[in-house]
Amino acid sequence: MAARRDKDHTRKRPKAYEGVEYEPRSVRELLTEMKDVSELIVDLAYSALVFDSKEMADEVRQLEIRMDKLNYQIRLTAMMASRSLQDAESLTGILQVAEAAQNISDAAGDIVDLISEEIDTRPFLPFVLRDADEKFSAVRIASDSRLVGRTVQEASTKTSASVNIIAVRRRGGGWIFDPEPSVKLRGNDIAVLRGTEDGHGMFQRAARSAAPASHQRGQGAERQ
Repeated sequence: MAARRDKDHTRKRPKAYEGVEYEPRSVRELLTEMKDVSELIVDLAYSALVFDSKEMADEVRQLEIRMDKLNYQIRLTAMMASRSLQDAESLTGILQVAEAAQNISDAAGDIVDLISEEIDTRPFLPFVLRDADEKFSAVRIASDSRLVGRTVQEASTKTSASVNIIAVRRRGGGWIFDPEPSVKLRGNDIAVLRGTEDGHGMFQRAARSAAPASHQRGQGAERQ
């Protein structure tokens, strides 16, 4: 009865592997990409709920489709590589890991489906996760912040090793999800962070205006 109930509540999605052509890639390459996707998709799924972002939810669904394709590709590759019972047994563990990554992807899709639910208070997840060790936040980078011109990698390491930039929203340029370490930050970028509370605080301080407060007040008085 329980199994039937679970099946009835399974999310219905189109088969992403329909029409997918075989790509000659190694199992290692496919498994590495599946690992990367599974890490990113969880971060973005929680971020989508924290910021009530349909754009992030859409990116999660695209990654979910990508994971479906990777899982299909790795199964094809494994079958083509298997020439004996010993080969098949050695590939069983790899396929189990791939299936686990697929399950993580499906769970992330279930998480972002909550965005379409009728909920009185939005966003609701920050309240639920207020005591979690790792938190999510969105920080706007001031136009004269010392982070402007820094790469994503530099900004993370120079502020705190306990915070990661998982997405950047750029004015007029949309979202940059899972930005490359070489991407340079700009003034007015909004960085979406995952990390400890201390790490968030250090990044927020670095993202503020580099001008002394007294200088800012003086500029305001002159404009008046």
